[in-house]
Amino acid sequence: MSPLPIRKNVIMACHITGIYDVNRSYTLPNDDYSLVKAWADSVIDLKLNGIIFHNNFSEETCLKYQNEHVSFVKIAYDSRFNPNIYRYLVYDEYLQNHHHTTDNIFLTDISDVVVVQNPFLQPFYIQNTSAIFCGNEPKVLNNEWMQAHSEHLRSKIRDYAQYEGYFGNETLLNCGIVGGNITVMREFIGRLSSIHRQHNCDNQTAYTGDMGAFNYLIRTAYNNKFFHGSPINTVFKEYQDLRTDCWFRHK
Repeated sequence: MSPLPIRKNVIMACHITGIYDVNRSYTLPNDDYSLVKAWADSVIDLKLNGIIFHNNFSEETCLKYQNEHVSFVKIAYDSRFNPNIYRYLVYDEYLQNHHHTTDNIFLTDISDVVVVQNPFLQPFYIQNTSAIFCGNEPKVLNNEWMQAHSEHLRSKIRDYAQYEGYFGNETLLNCGIVGGNITVMREFIGRLSSIHRQHNCDNQTAYTGDMGAFNYLIRTAYNNKFFHGSPINTVFKEYQDLRTDCWFRHK
């Protein structure tokens, strides 16, 4: 990874293209800045610090669009992992190398998330320095899609089925938005990436496993240390484009 300026509060996202996306059922085109423009514009408008990790933006594109608020970092994609999974390995490396110069971070999806308010200035965030803040969906964990999505991890993690049974009626958490203090997030992302390194490099199912691992880790290890939903995120997939009473809009 290229050297980056010291930024105490950072919002990061991964944009990996040229790989078939099983969630979207198509392959994202390379070097198309329009796919990340809304995210980048929202970071710039709020004068935040954003980092876009990518594998296929051209040098010309990066030079054209980088500025004091948005940086581009080229990564080498590891094809053993689905892009939805590989991003956590990228984040883990960043946090291991930059934890001493970083105070707070958020990690978000990039093509369907925009920043609405600076999360790091919100009293609710400041008053809960040991918490994880994440997105959610208007459904419970025990749903048909998650049952299929978790097939691989269920076969790999000894207590996964037990976790599903115990938390089945709890809100489904969405890994497209997650953040917090660097101490909490460094540990959390380290544990999450470890799950993927151990259990997801041989996933041959039609599902990525990112939502399964995310919900499993938070519910089993951080269940009394996290917040989700309002005011962190809008209602997922309700396209609440006019809402301003939240930190992030998630399509």
